[in-house]
Amino acid sequence: MKPKIIIYDFDGVICDSVDVKTEAFIELYRGHNADIQTSVRQYHLENGGISRFEKIKYLQMELLGLPESKEMIMDLSFRFAELVKEKVINSNYINGARDFIKKHAKDCAQFICTGTPEFEIIDIVERRGLAEFFSGVYGSPKSKPVIIKQILEETSATGIDCVFFGDTMTDYKAAIECKVPFVGLKNSHTQFPEGTILINDFHDVKLELLSSKPAL
Repeated sequence: MKPKIIIYDFDGVICDSVDVKTEAFIELYRGHNADIQTSVRQYHLENGGISRFEKIKYLQMELLGLPESKEMIMDLSFRFAELVKEKVINSNYINGARDFIKKHAKDCAQFICTGTPEFEIIDIVERRGLAEFFSGVYGSPKSKPVIIKQILEETSATGIDCVFFGDTMTDYKAAIECKVPFVGLKNSHTQFPEGTILINDFHDVKLELLSSKPAL
């Protein structure tokens, strides 16, 4: 049977906006040397799906060796938002994503589960004209496992009733923790475990598996 609940990450799943955020992180640390900028890029890509606040905290304290400063973390986070928000709103869709979402809004409850701050992703989704297709749009500071569990509770669903589309290991691990079937979007920055169902985009013929839910 088809899933009753479809959950999507946002960047790299619905919109082709991963590179926008990668460049924004590098821009935040533009005043540092090339090795630091390379480390920033690598950390960001290896930890996709984690909130920007947690990433910046790590970069400040672990990479740069600076004392924890909530004020500095918030300042850098606001600068990051200024760099990316409009670019995300204007970014291209992952191929087929909008049509897929619109189609399945007729027969499934759909949700967004992202590391982007919740107030920000709600505004982005509204401004992109997608809000009508979703039953809920959730982001940080809640973690992805917490969001998924909240969705299951709200809908009185079990994990097997769902499918989660993600593009990072953070997404994969959240799905595994919540016992939700996972479909990964192929990309150059994530190496998913062997056996993971992967699609190129939302035109991929593998999506026909949605009509045979146990296979997911």
